[in-house]
Amino acid sequence: MIEMTLELAEAVGMAALKKAAQIKRPMSVSIVDESGRLVFYSRMDGAGYFTFDTSRAKAMAAASFKRSTLEITQNKDLNPLLWYSLPSVVPAQALPSPGGLPIKKDGRVIGAIGLGGGSPEEDHDCAIAGAMVAGKQ
Repeated sequence: MIEMTLELAEAVGMAALKKAAQIKRPMSVSIVDESGRLVFYSRMDGAGYFTFDTSRAKAMAAASFKRSTLEITQNKDLNPLLWYSLPSVVPAQALPSPGGLPIKKDGRVIGAIGLGGGSPEEDHDCAIAGAMVAGKQ
């Protein structure tokens, strides 16, 4: 059952972009459902060209691995073969770089958010701001 609705995805995405605007960093945001299918995307004026791709790939990684891409990045050395081979197995589909978070409902992943355009910390903070909206609905 798909629970990541357009309404929820848009609310999550816009909250993340509001945070990006507050820190004056043009970003792109992607929201995917639990299967990694794009539900919502938005790009702020001035966001870089590749931020669509990076935001979507971060969201897909968070949805697929059911954890934050910050956590994935911090633990990548525990399984280096996986992370070094991932780009050849699923090219341009999963980016284990900070800025992606799973979105959960009742303890189950229903989708994920990904941000691109800021520093790793900025992307992660904006993803948190967006994901917090999902927890309130």
